[in-house]
Amino acid sequence: MPTPRELFESFQVFGADEDLLAEDLVVETPFAPPGRPRRWEGRDAWLAFARPARATFPFELRRRGVVVHETPDPEVIVVEYELGGALPGTDHEAWAPFIGVLRARDGKVVHWREYQNAIAIAAATGGLPDLLASLGAGNAIDTGRRTELTG
Repeated sequence: MPTPRELFESFQVFGADEDLLAEDLVVETPFAPPGRPRRWEGRDAWLAFARPARATFPFELRRRGVVVHETPDPEVIVVEYELGGALPGTDHEAWAPFIGVLRARDGKVVHWREYQNAIAIAAATGGLPDLLASLGAGNAIDTGRRTELTG
């Protein structure tokens, strides 16, 4: 049965091999920009978001600088890494830092919480003007509710 570390190593951008995701998967992105969901409940709900997002992303993402922190809970790891790659039609690479908390149970990912640098992502993908516009006075940022990683 794969460990949390092995499951993370198998992750692809915008998710993982679908066989590695529990049916009752919860994915959270507390720092998502305004207008984007911060929580998905269930593998199907996550994949309904992730598949189209992956298909339209402007370049192939890679991970680098991965550091895995074990925790006292054998089901949970904390990971630090960068996502990025070469921008299409250029020699320029863009990278953004991320932190993730992964909980695995019975060889499947049951909870993934990812802290993203929305400004770096928007700058790299040309979405910075839209991100800045979304922060206007009429758009309050929804911080969502706090969810503990208790399963």
